[in-house]
Amino acid sequence: MMVFKTAKHSHNAFTLVELLVALVVTSIVLTAVATLAFALGTANDSADDTSRKQAQVRFATLRISELIRHCRLICAAAGNDLAIWSADDNDDGQLNINELVYIDAGPNRNYIRLYECDSVSNPVIMLSDIDSVGTSWWLGFYDSETYVDWVPECSNVQFRFDEPSPPPPQRKFVSISFNLSENEVIRRYQISAGLRGWAGNLLNGSGEIVNSDDD
Repeated sequence: MMVFKTAKHSHNAFTLVELLVALVVTSIVLTAVATLAFALGTANDSADDTSRKQAQVRFATLRISELIRHCRLICAAAGNDLAIWSADDNDDGQLNINELVYIDAGPNRNYIRLYECDSVSNPVIMLSDIDSVGTSWWLGFYDSETYVDWVPECSNVQFRFDEPSPPPPQRKFVSISFNLSENEVIRRYQISAGLRGWAGNLLNGSGEIVNSDDD
C-alpha cells in the first residue's frame, strides 16, 4: 500500500504593515536626497551670483581707478553724474566732445555706467555747458553715444570729493561708494582715485579751459 505525502510549501511575503513601513522609509530617504540636492543647487547658485558680482566690482574698480588717475580734469558733478575730461586726444589744449566721458549713477543711483560721445566734427565744448546725462545739453554736439554697465545691480551710489571740496574742475580726488547685495547680505564698496596729471594750468580765472601750451 503506497502512502503519498503532500509537500508543504512555506510562502514568505511582506505583510501590509511591512510594505507601509518600507514606503514611509523610502519616501523619507527620497525627500532627504531631494532636499540635499536643492540645498546644494541653491548654494551653487548663490556662489555663482556672488562670484559674478565680485568680478563686476573688480572690473569697475580697475576701470574707474585708471580712468580717474589718467584723466585731465573732473569737469562737473551734475546730478547723479560725474563728467570727466578723459584725455587731450588731439593735443589741442581744449575739451572736445569726444574726450568727455561720464560715470553715471542713474536717476535712482542704482547702477554705475560709463557714457561716451562720438562726433564726426568733434567740437570744442565749454565746461560751463556741461550738464547731467539726462538733459539734452549736448544735442547738436554729438552724433551718437555709447555706454557700458560697469556695476549694473547696485544701490545708493554716492560721489565724494576733496575735503574741503572745491568746485569742479578744481577737484583732484574722487571716491565712488555703492551698496551691493551678495547672498542677501548688503555690502558697502568704495572706489577711490586721484588725478596724476591734473590740467589746472589750462584753466583761467573763471574756471574755463583756455587754449595754451601744456608746459
